[in-house]
Amino acid sequence: MRTPVPLEHSPTATLTALRRFLLALLLAGIFGTGAELLLLGHTEDTWQLVPLVLMAASLVVLAWHAVYRRRLSLRIFQATMLFFVISGFAGLLLHYQANVEFELEMYPSRKGLELFWEAITGAMPALAPGTMMGLGLLGLAFTYRHPALARPPHNNTTNQGETP
Repeated sequence: MRTPVPLEHSPTATLTALRRFLLALLLAGIFGTGAELLLLGHTEDTWQLVPLVLMAASLVVLAWHAVYRRRLSLRIFQATMLFFVISGFAGLLLHYQANVEFELEMYPSRKGLELFWEAITGAMPALAPGTMMGLGLLGLAFTYRHPALARPPHNNTTNQGETP
């Protein structure tokens, strides 16, 4: 005779707990990174506002999903998280380019590995935008096989000669 699995140890309960943990990590990352960007004055131009706007948008979409729990809200959240990843790559390039320009202004003869090293460790944290990539991937992990994304069963009963 099989012993029933307690409800709190079922695969569904485990996935729900993991999903909540991922969401908590994501929210902590969004609020922490957003606060840091605001404290650093990361608001001087349009490009610097992109991560803050994306973070605000993700919170709005998450609130929408918390209330309605629809497939559409989760799909839009996934798109927002994809933009997080894209903005992280863009930020890496922008930070690196700004550091290269600064280094070349200060030391025009720098090139090659020396220029790369000085740019990557320069005044603007060149790898900091990678945080956006990590947050985006965390958000996408939260949505992986989410129950709200499950399609309802399709009724395959058709009359003969009818195409589905």
